[in-house]
Amino acid sequence: MIVKKIFSVFILIIASFHLYAQQVGHTQIKFIDSSRNNRAIPTEIYYPATAAGDNTPIAPGVFPVISFGHGFVMSWSAYQNFWDDLVPEGYILAFPKTEGGFAPDHADFGADLKFLITEIQTNGAGASVPASNAGSTAAIMGHSMGGGSSFLAAENNAGISTMVSFAAANTNPSSIAAAQQVTVPTLLFSGTNDCVAPAPQQQDLIYDSTAAAYKTQVYITGGGHCYFADYNFNCAFGEATCSPSPTITRSEQHATTSDFLKSWLAYYLKGDCNKAQQFQDSLSSSTRITFRQSQSIFCPTEIQEQSDNKNNGFNIFPNPGDDIITIEFLQHQPSDVRIDIVNGLGQTVNVLLKKKLEADKYEIKFRPKQFGLSAGVYTIRMIDGDKAFSKLLFISN
Repeated sequence: MIVKKIFSVFILIIASFHLYAQQVGHTQIKFIDSSRNNRAIPTEIYYPATAAGDNTPIAPGVFPVISFGHGFVMSWSAYQNFWDDLVPEGYILAFPKTEGGFAPDHADFGADLKFLITEIQTNGAGASVPASNAGSTAAIMGHSMGGGSSFLAAENNAGISTMVSFAAANTNPSSIAAAQQVTVPTLLFSGTNDCVAPAPQQQDLIYDSTAAAYKTQVYITGGGHCYFADYNFNCAFGEATCSPSPTITRSEQHATTSDFLKSWLAYYLKGDCNKAQQFQDSLSSSTRITFRQSQSIFCPTEIQEQSDNKNNGFNIFPNPGDDIITIEFLQHQPSDVRIDIVNGLGQTVNVLLKKKLEADKYEIKFRPKQFGLSAGVYTIRMIDGDKAFSKLLFISN
C-alpha cells in the first residue's frame, strides 16, 4: 500500500511538471559583465512557465540552461522554432542580442554565450527566472556565426555539459582552432545543400579539429543554411545569391533537426539513457540524414554497481540534504563522472553533477521541492567510467 501511494505521488508530480512545462514564459534582461569593462548583454529569456506570456511565474522544477548565438545580421527572433521546441521539454533558453551589426566581434560574442551560462546559474535571470530554478547542467548552441562563436565559448570551458552547432561558420578568431580545445560532447548539424557555409569548407574542418571524445556530425540531406531557423530576410537574401538551394522544406529540416537534438540534450543535460539509445538508433535508421561519429554515445546501462558503504568513491553531506550539499570525492582523478538522484522505482529524477572532475569537493544547490522530490529515501548514484557507486540520500519535509 505504501509503495503504491509513493508511486501515485511520483506520477502526479511528473504529470504536473509536464502540464506546467507545456507553457513558454518570456522575459528580457540586460546582464552586465564586470570583467569586460561592464559590457552590457541584453538578452531574451524563454523558460518553462505556469502560463504562457511575458514575466509569468516559472514552472516548479530545476531546468538545464542553454545559451544560443544568432547568425550574422540575424535577429534572435528568427529562432522561435528552438524555444517553441525545447522550452516545453524543460529547458531555459537565453538569446543574447549583441553583435548584430555588419562588423561583429566574434570573440566578444563567444564570451557573451559563455558568460550567460554562469550568470544565470549563479544569479538567475531577473525575478521570473530565479537561480534556484537553473540546473547545474548547461549547453552552448548557435547557428552560422553563432555556431562558430559557440566553439569560442566552449574552448577550455568545463562549466558546460555539451555544445551543439547548426551550419557553423568559421570565425575570427578561428572556431576551427578553438575546436582543438573543446572537450565536451559535441554535436554539429550540417545541410548538404548549404551554399553559405558549405560543410566541406566549414563544419567538416571544425569537426575534424575538435578534441571532444564524443562527437557527431549530422548531415541533413537537401538541407540549407537558413532553414535551421525561421524565415529571416537577411539570411534568405544571402542564400538566394548562391547555389545549390535546399531541396527540402523548412519544416522538414526543422523536424529532422528536432528529432536528433532533443535526444542528444535529454541524455547530456538530463541523464536519460533511453534517449541516448534513441539517438544512436535514429542515426542508423533515418533516411533523412547521413552522419559520422567518433564513437557511440556512452550510456552506462550494464555497469557493476556497488553500495559505497566503505567510502570507496564519494561522500555527500549534509544528509538529509539541505539548500547546499557538498559532494566529496575520496579517490580524486581527473575523470568524467555523473551523479544522479534515483527514486525508488530506479528512475533518474535529476542529474546533480556531470563534468570532468577538477576538484575534490563540489558544492551544489539542492532544493528538493524545486526538483519535484517529496520527503523520503532516494539513491545518489555516481557513475565513473565502467564503475558506479551509490549512497542513500534522505529528504525530510
